[in-house]
Amino acid sequence: MENEFDIPFRGIVEQSLAGMYVIQDEVFQYVNATFAGMLGYTSEEMTGMHLRQAVAPEMQEATIANFHRRVSGEVPSIRYTTIGRHRTGELVHLEVHGSSVLFRGRPAVVGVGINITEQLQQQEALRQSRERLRELAAYINTVREEQRTRIARELHDVVGGMLTSMKLDIQRINRRTGDPEMKTIVGDLLLLAQESIDTVRNISEDLRPGALDHLGLGSALQAMLHQFSERTEVICQLRAEGFDVQLSQARATAVYRICQEALTNIARHAGATQVIVRLESSAGWLTVEIEDNGRGFTSLTPTGKSIGLVSMAERAREFGGSLASRPGATGGICLILCLPLEDH
Repeated sequence: MENEFDIPFRGIVEQSLAGMYVIQDEVFQYVNATFAGMLGYTSEEMTGMHLRQAVAPEMQEATIANFHRRVSGEVPSIRYTTIGRHRTGELVHLEVHGSSVLFRGRPAVVGVGINITEQLQQQEALRQSRERLRELAAYINTVREEQRTRIARELHDVVGGMLTSMKLDIQRINRRTGDPEMKTIVGDLLLLAQESIDTVRNISEDLRPGALDHLGLGSALQAMLHQFSERTEVICQLRAEGFDVQLSQARATAVYRICQEALTNIARHAGATQVIVRLESSAGWLTVEIEDNGRGFTSLTPTGKSIGLVSMAERAREFGGSLASRPGATGGICLILCLPLEDH
């Protein structure tokens, strides 16, 4: 074999885990057992086989062209993926790297091939798995919003209505009694009823903000920042000068929830004293920046992601958007949400 083909290290080549071959005049002059086995042949069966027989019909022209580019001296070597044809007719995905050499005094190609079929199948399975997970995340978000809307409506219309009726009845009792002790009890009941009505209204508003449906994203974010500031004593600013884009309800809800989750993370982990939210639109894209002056990411998952960041990124991805982060100008973190205004 060494004298006939002038291939050194015969034992290494023939026992290599990588497929090796020599092609001259578009014909296999040498094939080791590994490469031949990838296509279901023995070395002897593939020796003398035309290159076209070894590849799928749709890859034949490109494969022949790549062979001649090397033997002509146009390029010394080429690394590419192709589709081989197994003797059973099955397709085998190959990654090959071949270089031009002189063989028996004439140009030829010596190359190495690796079967990547299983690797591609695993990548496709992983891609499909990720796609299913994203579809599931999108479905969960949709169902969650539907449930929030339904619960908010029930709280506002049913529970709120019942509490209002109780308050009216307590007021009637108050008007009909002159007993000072009874007046005191009725007064306490009125305060309790009003506090309950306010609590139900706040819970309903948190579940599904009315401003988002009736006044738009900018007003809803302004109200959310005001409530967040009152609750946490963090100074909040919304910078949305000139922003007058009308988003679909689904997109506006996604942006609102991402901002809401970001504020929740800031309250829990950042120790910030200031938050600035910037809202801009340009060239068919919406950009939202949420910047704080806190200590940055301090609570991470085992994958290195900040808690809550994964769900926010998935919400953005549902609409073809993205979520990134960078250090804030005054410390802390700046989250940048980019979202297309419409489906592409």
